[in-house]
Amino acid sequence: MEIKNLDKTYNPQDFEKRIYDEWMEKGYFKAEVNENKKPFTIVLPPPNITGQLHMGHALDHSLQDILIRWKRMQGYEALWLPGTDHASIATEVKVVEKIQEEEGLSKQDLGREEFLKRAWAWKEEYGGRIVDQMKKLGNSCDWSRERFTMDEGCSKAVTEVFIKLYEKGYIYRGNRLINWCPDCMTSLSDAEVEHEEKQGYFWHIKYPVKDSDEYIEIATTRPETMLGDTAVAVHPEDERYRHLIGKTLILPIVNREIPVIADEYVDKEFGTGAVKITPAHDPNDFEVGLRHNLPQITVMHGNATMNEHAGKYEGMDRYACRKALVQDLEAQGFLMQVKEHQHNVGICYRCDTVVEPRLSDQWFVKMEELAKPAIEVIHNGKLKFVPDRFSKIYLHWLENIKDWCISRQLWWGHRIPAYYCQDCGEFIVSRELPQECHKCHSKAFQQDEDVLDTWFSSALWPFSTLGWPEQTPELKYFYPTDVLVTGYDIIFFWVVRMVFSGLEQMEDIPFKYVFVHGLVRDGQGRKMSKSLGNGIDPLDIIDQYGADALRFTLATGNSPGNDMRFYMERVEASRNFANKLWNATRFVLMNLNEEGLSMVESKPYLTLADQWILSRMNTVSKEITENLDKFELGMAVQKVYDFIWSEYCDWYIELVKPRLYGQEANTRRAALYTLTYVLENILKLLHPFMPFITEEIWQHLPTTTEKSVMIAEWPQYREELNYPGEVQSMEIIMEAIRSIRNIRSEMNVIPSRKARVIAVATGEAFEALSQGKEHFVTLASASEVVILKEKKDIPEDAMSAVTKGAEIFLPLDDLVDFEKEIERLEKEKSKLEGELKRVSGKLSNQGFLAKAPKEVIQEETEKQNSYQSMMEKVLERLEQLKKKMK
Repeated sequence: MEIKNLDKTYNPQDFEKRIYDEWMEKGYFKAEVNENKKPFTIVLPPPNITGQLHMGHALDHSLQDILIRWKRMQGYEALWLPGTDHASIATEVKVVEKIQEEEGLSKQDLGREEFLKRAWAWKEEYGGRIVDQMKKLGNSCDWSRERFTMDEGCSKAVTEVFIKLYEKGYIYRGNRLINWCPDCMTSLSDAEVEHEEKQGYFWHIKYPVKDSDEYIEIATTRPETMLGDTAVAVHPEDERYRHLIGKTLILPIVNREIPVIADEYVDKEFGTGAVKITPAHDPNDFEVGLRHNLPQITVMHGNATMNEHAGKYEGMDRYACRKALVQDLEAQGFLMQVKEHQHNVGICYRCDTVVEPRLSDQWFVKMEELAKPAIEVIHNGKLKFVPDRFSKIYLHWLENIKDWCISRQLWWGHRIPAYYCQDCGEFIVSRELPQECHKCHSKAFQQDEDVLDTWFSSALWPFSTLGWPEQTPELKYFYPTDVLVTGYDIIFFWVVRMVFSGLEQMEDIPFKYVFVHGLVRDGQGRKMSKSLGNGIDPLDIIDQYGADALRFTLATGNSPGNDMRFYMERVEASRNFANKLWNATRFVLMNLNEEGLSMVESKPYLTLADQWILSRMNTVSKEITENLDKFELGMAVQKVYDFIWSEYCDWYIELVKPRLYGQEANTRRAALYTLTYVLENILKLLHPFMPFITEEIWQHLPTTTEKSVMIAEWPQYREELNYPGEVQSMEIIMEAIRSIRNIRSEMNVIPSRKARVIAVATGEAFEALSQGKEHFVTLASASEVVILKEKKDIPEDAMSAVTKGAEIFLPLDDLVDFEKEIERLEKEKSKLEGELKRVSGKLSNQGFLAKAPKEVIQEETEKQNSYQSMMEKVLERLEQLKKKMK
């Protein structure tokens, strides 16, 4: 065994990249089909190729890496399968912007084929960049299995699923009302529409009854759509309007006749009880229109400008049309009133443009039957959410699901495998270009121009990445995967779709657990965003503090489903923790000379302190494992932190220092054995959270047998290391030492001043304190330690503290040099008198009080109160000491 000293200072930049390269070179991340091991699988939620790793990714990836490293050490064949997502809309927007900025061209100028070359070039540049960033974070993914949602295998899976669903009647093409983004110029699914509360208006408009003085008053938030009205609906039981059902209204401005219809969709208690029906521009109106066979009049182009059906407003932007139309309604006497109104407005999740409902020919997936088994797996407990409350969001989405619009008017993505006969218009869904039209026998075909929704391919990710539709050994072994780690914001985007796709194609759930984490917010609790300028680049943190500090910060305080606040003081604290461990290791290594190494080869006779730390390590290992089993990663990392910082570094190392420096070989041997044994296990427990520093230290420990901590065995609870009695005894000693330290601190006793310690104890406390007498000398500055069974000969003026089973006394004469203490307190009194005079002068100055801000006056008042309180304590202490001097 060779001793290699650690560098004097902890500098993660010196070793993090080197260590990662070593892991890659040795193939530690690779997972293979191994029937002798149980598999544990996580598929990485594939980040988009549109940008770079942000703090949300850093949290998501850190949590996954913690789980995968832990399971790998537990002996599982642990596969973390990585990849990236083509992100249709987001990527196309970025590529279009780049072409426009650099070349002044549109994608139409380039043509589809040339545009796709640019998109693939973008993927090569930015897809590779984000992978490099993941490696910098320490992701222990099996990079040999890296996938991309548009690679050959995934594309084959997408086509196969589309055709299977089409042949079963689940996919259809129809002319239906969909969500349309006028900026991205594509359809959106319901999940891709976000809703924001916005200030709007209700415009109340008079719709005259034909050949009558009567009218119906309707209220609308979107008056420009009235140009496409084809009816006004009332409730069939509404007495106010029953006589008008079947009559005809004159649509204002347009002068088109429209009927009054009766439909139970109308809420007679809301508004005026009459609703304008615009089937081509509102999803509810669309359904009413189908029931009553109403015409569907589209009044806008795809870019949200008004079309030929808008009459004189043709060519106007929708909002310009609204303004002009309202002015005309008012001028012609049709506008009755305008009321302010807060309402939810749908916006595109990618570009924040207000979405427009639009009648369009699109491809849809029928969701009712697909949703049923996905609902059932929650009810029967086969699929579990952590925390469980998020299953309600999942169920709410599925139980209210509508057919899924899967076609997108884009060029970047999986092209829909449908081919149109150019002679008769018939379409054929096929894996490849059809040879002949079955209707007219033409051989001229044009593939559908649209691509599939990004989430269609992402929904297949857990099995397409393992080789499906081929029945590969990996698919059989690693599917279903074990856990999906994801933010709560994409439960309906992605989780729902993976579940029903897995159940439909694989006849099994894609994962057993959905571990939901919250968002990373800034120090004030705000969501990180470009508009607020409060985003923190995780790569900057890594460059400055190291990946371990970032990962540890993200894990600390993390609880499933809850948002967390991120601020730099926490990162610095994490780095300080790493530095603490680094220095503790250097201390151990300095004592492991050749003689020391020979002492740690076999288990020696252990002292009380040794048994305590071994037992605590044993218990903490068990608790951490239980926390990880329940996805309580924040609780697990806090226990690792507390054990390392407090129990190992602050207590055990200090307890054994006299033994290491002493001449007694047996007790030194026990100390070295315990120090190294516990340190090895500490490194194992900490490794999933801080992989780099633990590996660097591991490789410097001459006592380790495994070449890497990554492949070392996870600590297991061992009954032979359970010393409950010794732990209790040590806790009695530690509590007594803490109480002595508190007394000394309150009295400002300098560390070098020794004092007698007298303890009165009975039973186990007496035995414990008697055993630990030498620790009071080392850790409590005791000059002498006396343990008594009954209270006798205790100095009258001794300071005291009560602990478990004991009472501790420290003679005041030993603690205080009365003359020096009086001198110090007199100086403190003089200083406080000066401060009180200054602040009192300010607060009695009318000029200051008149001009100073309230918060400044408040601050000075608080200072005065604080100084006064300090002065009272100083005077009280002076009086006590002067009495004793008499």
